[in-house]
Amino acid sequence: MTVYFIGAGPGAADLITVRGARTLAAAPVCLYAGSLVPRELLAECPPDARLVDTSQLNLDEIIAEFVRAHEAGQDVARLHSGDPSIFSAVAEQMRRLDAAGIPYEVVPGVPAFAAAAAALKRELTVPTVGQTVILTRIAQQATPMPPGEDLATLGRSGALLVLHLATRYAERVVDELLPHYGADCPVAVVAMASRPDELILRGTLADIAGQVKAAGLVRTAVIVVGRTLGAEQFRDSHLYSAERDRHVC
Repeated sequence: MTVYFIGAGPGAADLITVRGARTLAAAPVCLYAGSLVPRELLAECPPDARLVDTSQLNLDEIIAEFVRAHEAGQDVARLHSGDPSIFSAVAEQMRRLDAAGIPYEVVPGVPAFAAAAAALKRELTVPTVGQTVILTRIAQQATPMPPGEDLATLGRSGALLVLHLATRYAERVVDELLPHYGADCPVAVVAMASRPDELILRGTLADIAGQVKAAGLVRTAVIVVGRTLGAEQFRDSHLYSAERDRHVC
């Protein structure tokens, strides 16, 4: 018996990986976050699979489902939105599984920031403009941020920032980043990336908070801030340069 943590992708059912879909189709038990995982994915489960919506369950109740399946010798597909490595709360589940001696594996998925970049038709790393991407969030009512990871500190780098779980606090984001990026810095907000109701807002730090408020966005979106969003005049990368040494050692 194995628990498979599967990245369900950003929303579109066909953005799950082939490995993820095959694992889901073979598991007799599926735990999924009903508020985030597309219902279409559940059609991939075996017809007689036991489906458990975890949106109203606490950690102890979720672990109890794992233990129940383990005792019955049943594999579990644990569907998480996006990719399990980012803001998925799988670490605490893995810690409990380690303590219980229950084996598990991780099947990666398409993360929200990648889906947002695709929706924006932008490369997030552009030669001579920006080569660093910081994935982060802000502390509000959720788990506090560790020391040194506040926006004011991260903003000093000038790197492209991708903020999760932050649209509700767009005005605060703007206030903390303005001193480091400037009012004219390009910003995009992508909500429901890859889904039929996808929404994209484009602007600058000067006007994005107003756009977010007018659109009524409070969740399931990322805020992307950085100069690479608006980069047009930049040097071609060395990767495909005619002057590049083509010899392979």
